[in-house]
Amino acid sequence: MRLATLEGSGRDGQLVKVSPDGRQCSDASPVSATLREALEHWEAVAPRLAELPDASVPLDPRRLCAPLPRTWQWLDGSAYRSHSDLMDQLFGAKGDANGRPLMYQGLSDRFYGPSEDVRLPEEELGIDFEGEFGVIVDAVPMGITPAAAMRHIRLIVQINDWSLRTLAGPEMKTGFGWVQAKPACSMAPFAVTPDELGPQWRDGRVCLDLEVQWNGERFGNANGAPMQFGFHELVAHAARTRELVAGTVIGSGTVSNANFRQVGSSCIAERRAIEMIDHGEARTPFLKFGDRVRMEAHRTDGTAPFGAIDQRVVPVRIA
Repeated sequence: MRLATLEGSGRDGQLVKVSPDGRQCSDASPVSATLREALEHWEAVAPRLAELPDASVPLDPRRLCAPLPRTWQWLDGSAYRSHSDLMDQLFGAKGDANGRPLMYQGLSDRFYGPSEDVRLPEEELGIDFEGEFGVIVDAVPMGITPAAAMRHIRLIVQINDWSLRTLAGPEMKTGFGWVQAKPACSMAPFAVTPDELGPQWRDGRVCLDLEVQWNGERFGNANGAPMQFGFHELVAHAARTRELVAGTVIGSGTVSNANFRQVGSSCIAERRAIEMIDHGEARTPFLKFGDRVRMEAHRTDGTAPFGAIDQRVVPVRIA
């Protein structure tokens, strides 16, 4: 099942069910007005959503918001060892010696829609994209095991976790986490149930290639499979000392593969770290205003279950 949110009268938009080709949809409001509401009553609502027709009217891509335009909590992991090792070259940030995943809590009061311009204050802040996968859970009990956490993963999404690298290093050194370095994230238009991915959803991992383009040029095509920690383990980590409210989004961190020289990268910072290793200096610049970033995960048959994130970076107008 594929779900999306269209612009509506409220900030949470209008929930629709989407056809397999992504071109048609049906109004889901007779079952649930919004996706956030559906997640709070998922056991009862999901079977009724599944019974809705996939195709009733054409889907207008201009009206697509993030599947969750806002939610209660956004937690982002760093589950790819190759990415963590490369970031250590830049920031000196290593994972916990006891084998616990890295995770931070970001802002969740808004997610950019898939084609919405991303507004930022200055080019000099080191604007970077980060291609990720994420999961959306229903209510998760405190202290849950990874095996039990798997049952609470209700939807899978594709995310661009925007970063401001000039601010990231100083904030990391405070030991208090990110605030200024992490603006709002973006989501691809479609949230899908795990069964929609078939064999590409294995052991809590999205085993799809994530193609990243920068101004029309291929930048990376890493596969989501080699996570050091699966999503079920990330959910359990997040819920160790707190309950997770329905609608919590948990990210994988930047998708990265050990053969990064062949498949490329999902963020500029990783490319710059590779250049430092190879050449002794970073050569790739960060984004400029007017640059366009496109991200789209593909099945082996070329179809894109989440649709595409395709956005420009533009300056914010400061009064």
